[in-house]
Amino acid sequence: MIAAADDTDDAERWQPVGSPALAGVAAFALAALWFGNRGERWFPLLDGANLLFHEAGHLFVGLVSQRFAVWGGTLAQFAFPLAAAWHFRRAGATASFAACLVWLSQNLFGIAHYIGDARALALPLVGGRDPADAHDWAEIFGRFGALQADTRIAAFVTLLGWLGVLAAAGWLGLRWMRERGR
Repeated sequence: MIAAADDTDDAERWQPVGSPALAGVAAFALAALWFGNRGERWFPLLDGANLLFHEAGHLFVGLVSQRFAVWGGTLAQFAFPLAAAWHFRRAGATASFAACLVWLSQNLFGIAHYIGDARALALPLVGGRDPADAHDWAEIFGRFGALQADTRIAAFVTLLGWLGVLAAAGWLGLRWMRERGR
């Protein structure tokens, strides 16, 4: 009997997708692709919050392990959109869930920009710290002897960002079309 309750049709768990919601998420996805792939890759709507989460992640992980604190920034950048996505998934809020997946994927553009700077050390860091002493990805890649792969890894992470944004918006668009019998 428990299994039968879990076998409910997936469509029953999600709220219907209205045209304004689809348009809003599509516009958000396009903005994420636009801002995430030009110039400094700074998305005015989100990247201030992403940076705050990133820096807080260093502090929180650093409370547990100073060695792993360098990973805390990037992990926190994923944790907040994932937590929001989880909340909206449980609520069945279709468009909000898709928007959180766009946010999660949009984070990859900024992370890729930071990864690609691991050797160049040209990006300014929070608090004016010297990149030679405080660049997360230079330290991470240095630990693994992978510093020379920074730009290749950054290109791959950028690709993942594109795929994530397109998949989230595409999934929402498909749900919208199915609801209309298209």
